[in-house]
This record gives sequence, structure tokens and C-alpha cells, in this order.
Amino acid sequence: MPTALITGITGQDGSYLAEHLLDLGHEVVGVVRHSSSEPPPRIEHLRDRIELAGADLFDQTSLLNVIDRYQPDEVYNLAAQSFVPASWQQPILTGEVTGLGVTRLLEAVRLSRPEARVYQASSSEMFGKVHEVPQTERTPFYPRSPYGVAKLYGHWIAVNYRESYGMHVCSGILFNHESPRRSTEFVSRKISYRVAQIKHGLAHELRLGNLDARRDWGYAPDYVRAMALMLQQPEPRDYVVASGETHAVREFCELAFATAGLDWTDFVISDPALLRPADVDLLVGDATLARTELGWEPTVSFRELVRLMVEADLALVETEVGRGLAPPASIPRR
Repeated sequence: MPTALITGITGQDGSYLAEHLLDLGHEVVGVVRHSSSEPPPRIEHLRDRIELAGADLFDQTSLLNVIDRYQPDEVYNLAAQSFVPASWQQPILTGEVTGLGVTRLLEAVRLSRPEARVYQASSSEMFGKVHEVPQTERTPFYPRSPYGVAKLYGHWIAVNYRESYGMHVCSGILFNHESPRRSTEFVSRKISYRVAQIKHGLAHELRLGNLDARRDWGYAPDYVRAMALMLQQPEPRDYVVASGETHAVREFCELAFATAGLDWTDFVISDPALLRPADVDLLVGDATLARTELGWEPTVSFRELVRLMVEADLALVETEVGRGLAPPASIPRR
């Protein structure tokens, strides 16, 4: 039974990956920043099936200790400061965690368990101001945010450890992937959750930045399957994981509101204050390599993704209202 160690296990991807690896027969160890008797909500249902270990991407010693203790066969580095707008407010912290944190973890693996297979979570945000459409593993990078820059550092240090030390290190260049477990600061969940609030009379508008920005959106459980598949390959390499389709933020809004029986134009406001200092206009990935070498295919379409997110949030908000956690809004509907 292989042992898998996951940093970022409390996040969207980490929780789905833990479920998937458990289904495959792995023992799963999750790295968390603070010890707690109560696991965070996304992994609460797994509390009896996984082990949690305290460590921090800021702290080299703690990472070395956890690798020493568990001697994992597979290491998945999903931990990061991953919210792009926040990277403009906290560029140094983003660089320390999302960039240098990768080096600290790789060095811990090199020193204590060099035969372990390592997955590094790279990002489509590394492409930024794109040089070609669609983007592949060979497309030049041009990041447009501190987050994208930090991810690019993490990506290239992973390549260097693979080539310099012969370590089995893979990077997944994942395009946007969403689910009901996505945090509400991300635009997809911000939309679906606000739709549910509006439907239940708890809110009256949704303010967004660039409605014309286009993204390649997929379903998070599909994408964590690709992570696991990468570490089963005989030779390590990097893979783009994407749906191959591009949709504008306004399309997401239109489908989300329609799912709740609402017209998005009655509620959505484009707010210049929410625009990024430098935005990424068009991201769409070519996952041909992942499809041919990994046998990976997405199972949930864009339309299905939006529907399931809105339906999940409609149920969630209804539960919150029933428990008295979400009092009705007092401002009249405009």
C-alpha cells in the first residue's frame, strides 16, 4: 500500500485528491499548518481515513521532519497562496509560499526520500500574456501577476531538481478547475454562491471585474485524476491539463443565473475597482499529451459544471437560512 503525502490537503484539490488516492488504495498523509483536533470542513468526512501532520512551506525543518517520519512514496505539492488578486496585495508572501516553498519541499524530499515521486501543482497563469492559442507544454511563459511569477519559479525549480538530481518530479500545468468546494473568493464560486443568495433574497447584485476575460474551465475531481496518473508514468515530465474550451466570465454568469431561473443582466455589475493591474485575457489549453500518454479525459462539461455548482450553492444557502445563519437582506431589490 503506497503512502501519499499531500500539502494543501485542506483545499479544493487536496480534498478531492485525498478521496481519489484512498479509492486507489493509498495511505494518505495530509500536511497542515496548524494541528487541530477538528479537521477543516473539506476533509472532515475523511478524518478516520487519513493522518494529518504539522508542517509549513515556510519552514524547511518541519518539511524535512515530516518526510523523514512518513517516508512517502508519492508527494503532491498543492499548497500555495493561490488567489491571484491577493498576490498583488501580498506579493512577497506569495513568492515565499508559492515559489520558494517548492524549493524547501523538494530539498526535503531530496535529502530524506529521493526515490519518492513528486507532483508539483503548476498553473495556466504562468502563460499570462499568451504567445499562442491554445497553450501546450511548449508554449513560452509570460506571467502577468505575482502569483503567476511565483508559480513559474516553482515550475522551473521542479524541472531543475528533476534534471539535476534525477528525481521523479512532474508538474501539472492545470487550467482553471472548479467545484462546489471552491473558495468563494474565486470568480466561479463567487458567482454561484451569489446567485444562490440572490435567489433566496439575501443579496441584490453581483459585482465583478473583467466580464470579457476568457478561461478554460473544468471540474476539479477530473483534474486530480490527472495528477495521480502523472506519478504512475515510468518517466517524469510535465503535462497541460485542460478542457480545450474557452468561455467568458459573462457566459458563466448567464448560465449560472439561468440555472436559478434568473436573468443575469438584472443583477451583474462590472466594477472597475475590481479590475486587476494586469489581466490575462485568454487562456485555453491543449491537453493532447495528457490524453494520449495518461489516457486522461474530462467527464464534466462547462455547462454541467456551472449547473452543479449553482445547485450545490442553492442547497447550501437554503440550509443556512433554515439554521438562521443567513438573515434575509433588508435592502429592496433594484
